[in-house]
Amino acid sequence: MKVGCIGLGDIAQKAYLPVLAFRPGVELHLQTRTPATLDRVAEGLHIPPDRRHTTLDSLLAAGLDAAFVHAPTLVHPEIVTRLLQAGVPTYVDKPLAYALDDSARLVALAEERGVSLAVGFNRRHAPGYTQCADHPRELILMQKNRIGLPEEPRAMILDDFIHVVDTLRFLVPGEIDDVTVRARVQDGLLHHLVLQLAGDGFTALGVMNRLSGSAEEILEVSGQDTKRQVINLAEVVDHKGQPSVRRRGDWVPVARQRGIEQAVLAFLDAVRTGKVLSARDALETHELCERVVRAVQERTA
Repeated sequence: MKVGCIGLGDIAQKAYLPVLAFRPGVELHLQTRTPATLDRVAEGLHIPPDRRHTTLDSLLAAGLDAAFVHAPTLVHPEIVTRLLQAGVPTYVDKPLAYALDDSARLVALAEERGVSLAVGFNRRHAPGYTQCADHPRELILMQKNRIGLPEEPRAMILDDFIHVVDTLRFLVPGEIDDVTVRARVQDGLLHHLVLQLAGDGFTALGVMNRLSGSAEEILEVSGQDTKRQVINLAEVVDHKGQPSVRRRGDWVPVARQRGIEQAVLAFLDAVRTGKVLSARDALETHELCERVVRAVQERTA
């Protein structure tokens, strides 16, 4: 199976390439416009020169069976459009695009062409989070905080807070009938954000503080007098009377802990078996993010 990786930044090098480069049956092709980066990464993975590409035209000419897009978000629409038009099943980092219209167009194009399109919401595959889907979930709280990183609202919400939005959507046990947004914006930069989703018998809260003093990600689900807590995707604490702690094994790769390995393998298995994957549910996450963006803009107008 010929698989292309477009964009060789940190996320590709740290999480995706270690999975793809050593997967049996995968002939990995790399593409970036920066020759020095291309050669450095390819040499480290022992990728031969004929599988190194500086243009998308050259990569497509190799006859890809699948592609992973890790280029900057601004160029997602152009790259993904060309891949889908060429009939290449495509996995793309979140978000599909900064503009909801572009995201909707890409999903529609994939469906029109009958080509798989998957968005990299890896937390749906992370072991600690999938275990939370089996726990009572009357109250869900997810925090994803950073240090000294206030940012323009749309970029922050679509590039980072989207993980919180999608995880809450993945875990809520019923239909959402109420959405509330609170935010602090100063000098055009978003400092913190709170999203509340509610439905029959449940409430879900998503919190992001970009001036938190600590980089952390904590998920809690509770109900029926029990609570499960996942700390930085690595440690699971069950609370029912005395807490019990399960930690990530010493030899568990980070990509597996974060659900990236599982997401990659699920996508490749679908391509191998001819199953067409739809990004329609991922689009619903983008639509909710757009609703959050507009709520923040309205509050600060």
